[in-house]
Amino acid sequence: MKVCFETFGCRLNRAEALDQEAEYLADGWKLTSSHSDADLIIVRGCSVTRRAQRDCEHLIAHIRKKYPNKRLLVEGCLATSRTEKIAVRHAPVQASGKSSLPVPTRTARAYLKVQDGCSGKCTFCIVPKFRGKSSSIDFDAILDKAKRFIDVGYHEIVITGCNLSLYASGGKRLPELMDALAGLSPECRIRLGSLEPSEVAADTVAVIASRQNICRFMHIPVQSASNRILVAMKRPYTVKEVEDLVHAIRRQIPGAGIGCDLMTGFPSESDLDFMATKGLLEREPFSRVHVFPFSERPGTAAASMLGAIPSEIRKARAKELSKIADEKRTAFARRFIGKTTEIVVEDEDTASGWTSEYLWCSCPHAKLPRKSLAKVRITGASGHKLTGTPI
Repeated sequence: MKVCFETFGCRLNRAEALDQEAEYLADGWKLTSSHSDADLIIVRGCSVTRRAQRDCEHLIAHIRKKYPNKRLLVEGCLATSRTEKIAVRHAPVQASGKSSLPVPTRTARAYLKVQDGCSGKCTFCIVPKFRGKSSSIDFDAILDKAKRFIDVGYHEIVITGCNLSLYASGGKRLPELMDALAGLSPECRIRLGSLEPSEVAADTVAVIASRQNICRFMHIPVQSASNRILVAMKRPYTVKEVEDLVHAIRRQIPGAGIGCDLMTGFPSESDLDFMATKGLLEREPFSRVHVFPFSERPGTAAASMLGAIPSEIRKARAKELSKIADEKRTAFARRFIGKTTEIVVEDEDTASGWTSEYLWCSCPHAKLPRKSLAKVRITGASGHKLTGTPI
């Protein structure tokens, strides 16, 4: 029996898909990338934006039309189609105890789910509709799975969750979890996902600064630099708290990469609101920016708010921010020329992988095993991509 996986969306979806893949392999199934060759096709969908949902639904419709007799399982965060009923499910959080399930081994980096759901009420977000309120995986169970990832040869573990700031298990929060994970092996990097400005984030910065094997990169879901818009979004922080977190990262982790999400065209966003967001991007050292125009999600408060911004303005503002973001990422990459860093090799043919600061680096003509952790001296930069030689 053969199974084919199609996964859309975030790292959390990817982590769940890989865990499910490992279960099927343990049960004797074989993987295939071909729909025609598969006995079962599993699509893990995403509805975060209109485009993401449309792409998922188009693929599902294509599979059902071309292979009407194939078994098709649809999971993840995916709204019900207007034309077809789609079962929406996602992998449950393991509440406690150590897992006996096999760990995925196919990818170059391990993806470790530690939390699911969100108790926030952001007016633009559809995710809580699918994933419910925040729930966390048992602290010891996470460490047990991380150890097994290390035992099978991983040198980077990517921590995933729906809202990592809300992680809590047995009185322990994300900072304590990150510290414990980093203590498992000095030869394995720990990479953190997105984290909102909060006391948890501030404490996590201190942990990253104290541990050499936690990746020097933090991603902040900023969305807007207008306090008025943040209130309308029901985001749990102010612009000052965003800037305080960025400054703490710069102070405690010099040279770190700092990522962010920026949304344009939220209902009632004025030119002044947009200029505030543009100003934040220009003055702060963001090195990896995800810019996207606001997308109405049916069932969210923002979808019916007054003051809708025309689509062409949303896209034009996003394009303007993306240009600035690309320039800043290119400038950030150039700072590494002549310096030494480490990569976890993902593409063995080109000896390429991500640096700790989340820059793609290739080592032409080098022979480096996939999954290996390699020290590299950076010799050049083309755009925001680095080239180097192994040391």
